[in-house]
Amino acid sequence: MGGSRTAPDADDVHAPAPRRLRSAGDSGPPDGDAAPAGSALQGVGRQPADPPPFSVRLEADGPTLPRRPVVDHPAVLATVPPDCSFDPDDWAILARHWYPVALSREVRDQPVAARLLDERLVIYRAGGEVVVARDLCPHRGVPLSMGTGDGETVACAYHGLRFGAAGACVAIPAHPTAKIPTRMALTAYPATERYGLVWTCLRPDRGTRAAPDVDPAPDVDSAPDVDPDPGADHVAELGFDGSLASPIPRMPHWDDPGFQRVTCPGFDVAAFAGRQVEGFLDVAHFAFVHAATFADPNNTEVPDYTPTPTPHGFTADYWSTVGNYPHGAQRGEPGFRWLRRFDAHLPFTATLVVHFPDGGRLSIMNAAAPVSARQTRMFAPIAKNFNTDQPDQEIHDFNLRIFEEDRAIVEAQRPENLPLDPRIEVNIPADRSSVAYRRGLRAMGLSHFFTA
Repeated sequence: MGGSRTAPDADDVHAPAPRRLRSAGDSGPPDGDAAPAGSALQGVGRQPADPPPFSVRLEADGPTLPRRPVVDHPAVLATVPPDCSFDPDDWAILARHWYPVALSREVRDQPVAARLLDERLVIYRAGGEVVVARDLCPHRGVPLSMGTGDGETVACAYHGLRFGAAGACVAIPAHPTAKIPTRMALTAYPATERYGLVWTCLRPDRGTRAAPDVDPAPDVDSAPDVDPDPGADHVAELGFDGSLASPIPRMPHWDDPGFQRVTCPGFDVAAFAGRQVEGFLDVAHFAFVHAATFADPNNTEVPDYTPTPTPHGFTADYWSTVGNYPHGAQRGEPGFRWLRRFDAHLPFTATLVVHFPDGGRLSIMNAAAPVSARQTRMFAPIAKNFNTDQPDQEIHDFNLRIFEEDRAIVEAQRPENLPLDPRIEVNIPADRSSVAYRRGLRAMGLSHFFTA
């Protein structure tokens, strides 16, 4: 289609009525809203037509404590944290995916504390295995992260109980010869290390796998001869299936020879992960937010681009004349068209491959770990095949400046959480990736408006 383009506006989408905002302790369904098939509340107060893949029951924490949702599924018993800032339905969906929780280089002999989806975690090494577990000693409820480690086990700070591989208790100092109770074990989650990060999943099941995705699209060295424009409705037909948990996202070029690989320190953002990821995917803010680091404040126009569905989200090839060299460094070829290939892996990871002149490639992963509904820890592995002897610290420092520019904007956005109802904010044509991202999150069954 040629001629004029239209913005992907709210009128392009049938918008269901917003759901009643709920607190984490509200276990009932929203007003006038039936729980969707497979939702975390489907087993509460009604009988589903078909057996759901998981369900929630209310389990007493003790004779006087309030009840809280417990998610049952074939592989693990996942308890919604008592101080959860997410809607329980949303938590149950988000917990099925893999997220980074620490840098591998920071997990050595001593235990490391982390938090993911409001679940407090402890990370430690047990020989050649990295262990991620609920940060709670099953004996008397002291956080294991307060204890000490030796590279093989971690010892509780209260009574010295030691836990090793897979969270199993291996020693009780008060009774060194007695049989260790079977239940004396940590609630351990699957863990793996990739791209210099420790990854975990709080709700592993048959659909959850750690293997990375295949390459989402072949490498592109030149502009296409045809600039297709199927219109704003194109992004409505996303191929993402939120009913299955996803593998760890693939990092382009990480394993390719000739690439320098660097994993930046974790970066904290006082905002919801969806807002942070959407900012990473945004192509219209360069001239306004990043003018001090790499962008041209006079290069503001956004050429048309089209997101293309993938099994895990979407990909978008964005061609423009916006360079990617740091200010004061090499400026590149005049008139060179830069390709930025974005690949969104829902819910909260995206990669960007920037195509430089002379075959240069810069690959960045934006892996946003939702600490809570209002806090995010972003991890950024980077791979590049030019200037490969550049000191790691220089790479850290430059990217930190960019991250801080983005953080100032994201932390100021209101509403704090990402509105999935298309009537709440107004779109422009440059927002095609944003619209595709929000529609993908809705397709996963997440709330039309994330509540905290």
